Amino acid sequence: MSIYCAQDLNQFMLAFNSPRKICCVEHLKTLTEFQTPGKANLINSTLDANRRTARLCQLSSRDRPSLKGLEALFMSKNIPIFSAKDQYPQIASELEAAVLEVLRSGSYIMGQKGKSLEQEIASICGAKHGIGVANGTDALILALWALDIGPGDEVITTPFTFAATIEAIMMRGAKPVFVDVDEKTFNIDVAAIEKVITPKTKAIIPVHLYGQSADMDPIMALADRYALKVIEDNAQAISATYKGKPTGSFGDAACISFYPTKNLGACGDAGMIVCNDDKLAERLRCLRAHGSKQRYFHEELGVNSRLDEIQAAVLLTKMAYLADWTTKRRAIAQKYFELLKNVPGIVLPNPGVKEDYAHVWHQYTVRVLSDNLAGASGNSTNGATTSMRQRVIDGLAKRNIGSMCYYPVPLHMQEAFAHYGYKKGEFPITERLADEVLSLPMFPELTDEDIQAVGQALTAIMNEQFATPVAVPTPTVSL
Repeated sequence: MSIYCAQDLNQFMLAFNSPRKICCVEHLKTLTEFQTPGKANLINSTLDANRRTARLCQLSSRDRPSLKGLEALFMSKNIPIFSAKDQYPQIASELEAAVLEVLRSGSYIMGQKGKSLEQEIASICGAKHGIGVANGTDALILALWALDIGPGDEVITTPFTFAATIEAIMMRGAKPVFVDVDEKTFNIDVAAIEKVITPKTKAIIPVHLYGQSADMDPIMALADRYALKVIEDNAQAISATYKGKPTGSFGDAACISFYPTKNLGACGDAGMIVCNDDKLAERLRCLRAHGSKQRYFHEELGVNSRLDEIQAAVLLTKMAYLADWTTKRRAIAQKYFELLKNVPGIVLPNPGVKEDYAHVWHQYTVRVLSDNLAGASGNSTNGATTSMRQRVIDGLAKRNIGSMCYYPVPLHMQEAFAHYGYKKGEFPITERLADEVLSLPMFPELTDEDIQAVGQALTAIMNEQFATPVAVPTPTVSL
């Protein structure tokens, strides 16, 4: 019995119609032959997130599905918003060897792997020092702490970000001061920052959202003019650049998250702070280890926030692939642009200007315009009022395609931050984006067929909402 690996629907069909073959849709390094007991049949259709592999064994001619049926089977595979399982096979042997090396070493905390990772990450970010910590949230808290930002101080940032940005400010006893975002980049509106600077303002936290740098030159100019600290929230944008310089190289400090879904993700929680100032780095290392430079001698209050050796080994292994993964993310984004450029009711993300903003596409986030802006027919089920975005989410889910809204409720409208007194309507762009943004599947292991399926599905869904449809991209099938 032979084995075929089909990379597209054409190969899938050819292999399927060859007798006594087993067909799988995707590259597999190894696949063990197996014999089929009993009557020949379609015995194992494995359409999971781990390469969403479909296996077909020998069928009699009368049992074989039609071309249309096979295409439906092929196109209905699950396409998640993100899949760590898809990444694992390509690095499994290296990853397992690296972790096993740590386990056998007996050195699990503050060892050589962690030091090597700190050097590697600092280098990518164009910084002198890297300080590994337990997670990205701790990175933000400790950066603020080491820069002496605390009670009574104000920190300017955006309400269109993950809650950790604000939690860190609050955990230090400081007050977050929000400004709206730029409609095209989703990042902080630099023109609005100066208007909210007061004598209490001590820092600015620009967030490099979705993998694209904030507009750093005017932010740094304001910081210099008003003697403010700048802490880059670089959780989503490692290896992105702004005017040729990497994110993480601009502020007094930059904070990175290695949460598993990030472009460079650990197998658990991990984070890092990068900076250029020697004294700041020394204090950060002290704060992360109970305020101690020498064991059992404590110079100040600190915390326990250390990046362990196993996570360091995982991240060092993945570092070798980061550049290739970033290239693939950019290629996927370009394919989305081509597939979705004429879809009604969809606003595509800002691709950035090559020499100014090198996007790393942590997320590919479109805007699904609300009914009144898009001019849709307002189709709904059983007369229920459903937002345009929710109809898209539901339509994609019916086609086994994942999507996610980052972030559905702006932070100034969240219950946890209500005591600051912000009201609905104060940040209209943020509020509109929160109603419209939708992130599509984005990870390096997406196949061309996956990307095409997403484009086809989104186009079909939006065509249902409009009187004048556009062409739905379809795969070419030939036998």
